[in-house]
Amino acid sequence: MTIEMVRSVIGWCAIINYAVLILWFLVFRLAHDWIYRLHSQWFPMPIEQFNVIHYAGMAVYKIGVLLLTVVPYVALVIMSRRGRR
Repeated sequence: MTIEMVRSVIGWCAIINYAVLILWFLVFRLAHDWIYRLHSQWFPMPIEQFNVIHYAGMAVYKIGVLLLTVVPYVALVIMSRRGRR
């Protein structure tokens, strides 16, 4: 497996992960009440706690995407450009 292939795979992983994050946010924003009713049937909780759980989950997911895909991708791009000199 070449560095270019690894860089390409990590780049696509970052794009897909950000698409998941955007979809999560849009569904949470546009179908908030429906999601809350669905989840509160299984796990009774106040709406404020529900919101905190989702926002915290999105924050943790975003940090994970940044650290595990975006940063390695940028590092590989920098190293591949440095190798061309």
